[in-house]
Amino acid sequence: EVQFVESGGDLVQTGGSLRLSCTASGFNVAGLTVNWFRQAPGKVREGVSCIRLKDNTTTYDASAKGRFTISSDAAHNTVYLQMNNLKPEDTAVYYCAVDDSDCRGEDTGLWGQGTQVTVSS
Repeated sequence: EVQFVESGGDLVQTGGSLRLSCTASGFNVAGLTVNWFRQAPGKVREGVSCIRLKDNTTTYDASAKGRFTISSDAAHNTVYLQMNNLKPEDTAVYYCAVDDSDCRGEDTGLWGQGTQVTVSS
């Protein structure tokens, strides 16, 4: 079955770190573009970070820049989101999705089921 599976979400304190994983099954992420999104209850979905695996270029939302790092590992068919210095405002369900190369997120394809990140203060 073709799917994305997110993992790594947890409950952490302010200032803590997590590494989220998005693992592809039934297809290869090599050459694709993958976006990380998040959505908190009652809030609009936000784009967090994007990576173009074709050339490993990356983009970050202003709220993530300097704290989060997106990366890929072709050997494990996985895209990661390393999150450091977490804040309560980062609390949300985090999703990965296939995007086109512009990383805008307006025309995404395959999505994962999401993983919950909760940051307590």
